[in-house]
Amino acid sequence: MAPLGKAGAALAALRADLTGEVFAPDDPGYDDARTIFNAMIDKRPAVIARCESEAEVARSVRFARDLDLPIAVRGGGHSVSGMSLNDGGLVIDLRRMRTVTVHPGSETVRVEGGAIMSDLDLATQPYGLATTGGRVSTTGVGGFVLGGGNGWLDRSFGLAADNLLGIELVTADGTSVRATDHENAELFWALHGGGGNFGVATALTLKLHPLPELSIALLMSQPDAGPDLIRVYREVIENGPSEAGGAVMYTTGPPEEFVPEHMVGKLLCAVLLTYVGGEEDLRKLAQPLLALPHEAEMLTAIPYPDLQCMLDDPPGLRNYWSAEYLTGLPDELVDVFCALGESVPVPTGTQHVLFPQGGAIASGPARFPVPYRDAPWGVHPFGIWEDPADDERCVQWVGEVRAGVRPWSTGAVYLNFIGNEGADRVVAGLGTGNLRRLAAVKAEYDPDNVFRFNHNIAPVPS
Repeated sequence: MAPLGKAGAALAALRADLTGEVFAPDDPGYDDARTIFNAMIDKRPAVIARCESEAEVARSVRFARDLDLPIAVRGGGHSVSGMSLNDGGLVIDLRRMRTVTVHPGSETVRVEGGAIMSDLDLATQPYGLATTGGRVSTTGVGGFVLGGGNGWLDRSFGLAADNLLGIELVTADGTSVRATDHENAELFWALHGGGGNFGVATALTLKLHPLPELSIALLMSQPDAGPDLIRVYREVIENGPSEAGGAVMYTTGPPEEFVPEHMVGKLLCAVLLTYVGGEEDLRKLAQPLLALPHEAEMLTAIPYPDLQCMLDDPPGLRNYWSAEYLTGLPDELVDVFCALGESVPVPTGTQHVLFPQGGAIASGPARFPVPYRDAPWGVHPFGIWEDPADDERCVQWVGEVRAGVRPWSTGAVYLNFIGNEGADRVVAGLGTGNLRRLAAVKAEYDPDNVFRFNHNIAPVPS
């Protein structure tokens, strides 16, 4: 940090130049401004700058560089490891930049860097259009897309990064650049999975797809029904169309209207079958599942934004997640997954999730640094709880899930699903063959590794 006099003058000048608030540790509102989704994260930035435009982002980057401050970027603040905060550095807070502009004629959308999924989904819904988003409404669009992006629609529409058409970025020297397949193409390639390593994404342009109808079938059963549910779900997915997706999960029954009262607060196994199409066709597809014994079911057409909100995990809870991508789903693995499901920490919000890939994910562009694309299934131990006294058992359980399914792991991983698990897991999320090329892009656009609060790529000139 620069001497106090210089820092104080620089901070005063930044406050004068920005439309939004600029918080220092002694300012009212600072603690609220630094609070993020995961309650396990408690970091104290030197400055938090709420930007309202690309120019203000560039101004904030130059402020940080002048004072030799590292930079974290906050969009949705949804990173499980708290990558949108730092200690003693600058946080560029994009939450005032949430405009979503739909271009229905070209089936594209421009999304500002602070927008979350609900902003995007509610804007595109009136036009009968959508693109692949996450599995909850509160995820930040920018971090989600730059990390690769999988969700309920990915088997139909591909990964979120596959739908990235252009990006507006402020780089480490405060320069504004645009990247597309034809402009700064190497940077554009790196942004398909390389995350926030290369700059601050102030806006993204995404491809949209027609989504006139979406339907879901949700079945809830006692935990011991899990093996049969999963085997039948596996057959429905593997023999069905790419329009089908969803997940199987073990979780504590939440106090929601669609959960039977006697299952609230108890461990249950649920299967969610999603379908890009109408309710009648979904019912035919889901018939083998509906024929199984179960305690509750819901089969209905549903607006996509409503599906995105259905399994929202609220802010302020403690989170620890991980993932393994699988070579297949043989019966032996089904039994292992279900045994691990029986040990889910209850009662918490923790979810033990099995989800399909394939479809448009597998057939998407192989050139991008998303090495988990070819895995047909994934397991996502999603630890969520409230009481700090549960930290040890919940974190330990996530590790046990990873260890239990590792014999079937491809070794690749989706980085948005994991926290800080070490350099080897970053390589697993980017692909060994991509790393040198990514490091060269990093060296060109951020040679001093200013943007290092991410799954970091060290800059290495080519």
